[in-house]
Amino acid sequence: MDQAQGIRQMKAQHPVQVIAVTSGKGGVGKSNVTVNLAVTLAQGGDKVMVMDADMGLANIDVLLGLTPGQNLSHVINGECTLEETIIEGPSGIKIVPASSGIAMMSDLTPAQNAGVIRSFSELTEPVDILLIDTAAGLSDSVVSYTRAAREVIVVVCDEPASITDAYAMVKVMNRDYGVERFHVLANQAHGAQQGRELYNKLARVSQKFLDVTLDFLGSVPYDDCLKKAVQKQKAVVEAFPRSPSAMAFKQVAKKTQQWPTPSNMEGHLEFFIERLVNYSSQEDRL
Repeated sequence: MDQAQGIRQMKAQHPVQVIAVTSGKGGVGKSNVTVNLAVTLAQGGDKVMVMDADMGLANIDVLLGLTPGQNLSHVINGECTLEETIIEGPSGIKIVPASSGIAMMSDLTPAQNAGVIRSFSELTEPVDILLIDTAAGLSDSVVSYTRAAREVIVVVCDEPASITDAYAMVKVMNRDYGVERFHVLANQAHGAQQGRELYNKLARVSQKFLDVTLDFLGSVPYDDCLKKAVQKQKAVVEAFPRSPSAMAFKQVAKKTQQWPTPSNMEGHLEFFIERLVNYSSQEDRL
């Protein structure tokens, strides 16, 4: 019996909502989306954890002005446990930091990525939502962490390459790995209409050639406050809570909270949530 099958057979379950935030290309603001969505959800009462899965060019800690002592490179090298890397961010979010500028971390094997995913079974931290900030593109790590998620947010912006590469991402994940549902978020949009048009471009070609379901998660407007927040190394929802981009992130968070909560452990690499099963079992005995 494999580990995932054993998880599914447990009676006391506390599934977590695992959301991958990804993109076809870099520079679309994916990590900013992850950070602000995480803080907004935490402000609403959810226990949120962020995994920085951009292994070689991590920047979640930089965006929030944090200085982790250890990161996932130390876990992979056997120097510490995953639990020992966790740092706390704004509104109580928990962050699993990755490394930046370490070449070998950008080229992990599928087995190494699976090992990182399995290491989540050691965590004791209670979590409602796990946000995975993947790298851009279609490396082994992106595939591994996107498959491990229940929901996938694809971030696009108003650049031809962004739409083209996002379609390539959706195509590979759908045809090769059976991922059928994607949520599209337009970032840095000049108006709500432009955000909808970006979604329509991707949806038309995806639904014509692929067996997928795409939905429009919304758009985050181009906003100078967002730039100022980055300079301050803070989430815009914290630094400028009434700014246009902050209000947009709050709407996006509301939509994600309406997604159905997982009722079982079915899926692909479900090691992320094994320790939540154990956590729920412990609570039931109290």
